[in-house]
Amino acid sequence: MRDTTSLSRRRFVQLAAVAAASSPLLARGAEESSEGYLNGRLYKTLKIGMVRAGKSLEEKFAIAKEAGFDGIELNAPTLDIEEVRAAIKATGLPVDGTVNAGHWSVRHTDADDATRAKALESLKQALRQTHAVGGNSVLLVVGVGTDGPEEEIWKRSVENISKAVPLAAELGIHIAIENVWNKFCYDHEGDHTQTADKFVKYVDDFHSPWVGMQFDIGNHWKYGSMGDWIRQLDKRVVKLDLKGFSREMNKFTKIGEGDLDWADVRKALTEIQYTGWAAAEVGGGDLERLKEVSANMDRVFGLTPKA
Repeated sequence: MRDTTSLSRRRFVQLAAVAAASSPLLARGAEESSEGYLNGRLYKTLKIGMVRAGKSLEEKFAIAKEAGFDGIELNAPTLDIEEVRAAIKATGLPVDGTVNAGHWSVRHTDADDATRAKALESLKQALRQTHAVGGNSVLLVVGVGTDGPEEEIWKRSVENISKAVPLAAELGIHIAIENVWNKFCYDHEGDHTQTADKFVKYVDDFHSPWVGMQFDIGNHWKYGSMGDWIRQLDKRVVKLDLKGFSREMNKFTKIGEGDLDWADVRKALTEIQYTGWAAAEVGGGDLERLKEVSANMDRVFGLTPKA
């Protein structure tokens, strides 16, 4: 079992290294066109909750793989490690990362010391479990802006999460902060002219390459240019989440529907030479629905579908 998870991790690192080694040549081509750049450099994953068919974890992994995904994200620290390892071994589908379960209710921005201690322990356990199954990131929502003045919750959340950074570095697992509608680091009542300035400063306050962004492309299209936010965040983007959004209708949509500027997103990802995972976070379903999600991802990222 242990060898299998190690192989999954090594496979991703090797693929990323090949892409990085060829980046000077790729960059020249990227200046001319972003179309096709992400082929072989972007790996599709999805949230385990989207797989609504299959009774066992192994069956769910098999369905995700058949639908065209390269990996799957689980929720931690609620994992049955042996069950996950068995599903990986049986299907060959790696776990690329996890979502820190309960991060909305047990928050690093909370004013209560005991609550923040619980949030820290949950994050540490998630890091350990993610490492145990071969993943490379733990998605984290740091808290909510209603927990206090921005300066106050900024400081307390950075201090709390920073206590987990040595463990993240030891295990080689990114703490991947997601931009969500939590009224923090952006103006929730503002318009679409906002920038990623505060997210850049927030991530940089950790002074660690092991803290970055799991940048959700759909979540903040309402508030700014996602291409420009990607350019600002640059190498701080360690993973992507995606969904569609319509400014006109003010609602989330299927990937590729709505008015999100995917052409500029592709261009921006090319410019920062992004190589890594992109996780679907939309309504799931059975095999046919997941095939649709996978195909939508291929289309918006300009990927060549698998044969």
